[in-house]
Amino acid sequence: MLVEGSMNDRFVVSRRRTGFGDCLWSLAAAWRYAQRTGRTLAIDWRGSCYLDEPFTNAFPVFFEPIQDIAGVRVICDDKINQFSFPGPFFPGWWNRAAIDCVYRPDEQIFRERDELSQLFETQQDNEANTVVCDACLMWRCDEGAERQIFKSIKPRSEIQARIDAIYEEHFKGHTIIGVHVRHGNGEDIMGHTPYWADPDLALRQVCTAIHKAKALLHPRPARVFVCTDSAQVLDKLSGVFPDLFTIQKRFQAHQAGPLHSGALGVDGGFSALIEMYLLGQSDTVIRFPPTSAFTRYASLFVPQVIEFDLNDPGRLILIEGSSANLPVV
Repeated sequence: MLVEGSMNDRFVVSRRRTGFGDCLWSLAAAWRYAQRTGRTLAIDWRGSCYLDEPFTNAFPVFFEPIQDIAGVRVICDDKINQFSFPGPFFPGWWNRAAIDCVYRPDEQIFRERDELSQLFETQQDNEANTVVCDACLMWRCDEGAERQIFKSIKPRSEIQARIDAIYEEHFKGHTIIGVHVRHGNGEDIMGHTPYWADPDLALRQVCTAIHKAKALLHPRPARVFVCTDSAQVLDKLSGVFPDLFTIQKRFQAHQAGPLHSGALGVDGGFSALIEMYLLGQSDTVIRFPPTSAFTRYASLFVPQVIEFDLNDPGRLILIEGSSANLPVV
C-alpha cells in the first residue's frame, strides 16, 4: 500500500543490515543527500545482523523514535513494511521487478556504492523519485553530517539508563582510556586485515598504546576500559592490565564470527550500543584498527584519540586538536 501523499514525495532510503558503526555512518551520508535535495529520509534496517526477525526494522528497537533530523522528515518505524516507494529508482538495479531484487551479488552492491558515491560528489539532484542507499557509505559525507546524526539520534531510554548507570559506577572520578580492538574472530574483516597480518605484533601495539595513554598527564586516576569482539584478545590484555574494566557480555566461540549476530538476540545489539556510547564518553580512545566504524562516534567527540599508522607499525598517532606523533620505545 502507498502511504498518503507518497507519490508526491521524493525519498532517500537508508538500508543497512550491518554493525551500528556502519549503519550510522552510512545513514549520515544518506541524510546529507536527503537534506540537499529536499527529500524524505527512510531508515530501513530490516534484516539487521542484531535481530533474527527479518521484517522488523531494527532502528526503533534500539533508538528512540524520530520524525525529523534538522529539517529532514524521517520515517523509521515498522510502517516501512506497508510502504511502497515511488519510482523511478536510483541506482538503476532497483527498477527491476521486486522478486528480481531479492538476491544482489557482492559485485552489484559494490557497483551501487560507487554509483552513489559519484552522485553524492556531484552535489546535484537526480531525477529518480527514490534513491536507495543499500551499500556501505562510510567516508561519503562530511563530518558535519556525521555529527548531526550522532547528536540527533538517541538510544532507547532503557539502553541510555544502562549507559548512565555504568558511567556513574565505573567512570565517574576517573580519566577513562577507552580501548577498542576489532579482531573479527574468524570473519572476513576486509579492510582491517592488514592490521592483523602479525597478530602478536598487533597485540603488542595495543599494549604499547595503552602504556603511552596511561603515561599522559591526567587530572584524575586513569582507568582502562576495553571493548573487543574476541574473548582471546580480552584474556591477553587482562594478563597485561589486570585492573582493566570491561562490560560483561556473551562472546561468540573462538573463530565463530562477529559479535553482531542475530543468534545472540537483541541483547547483542544492546551491548554494542552501550560500549559504543561509553567509548564516546572516554577521555582518550585507542582505535585498533582505526578503520573500524564502531569507534567513529568516539573519534568525533573524545578529546584525545590514539591511532596506528599502517605504513609504519611502530608509529602511534595522537590526535588532539592537531595531529602529533607518539614515539615508540
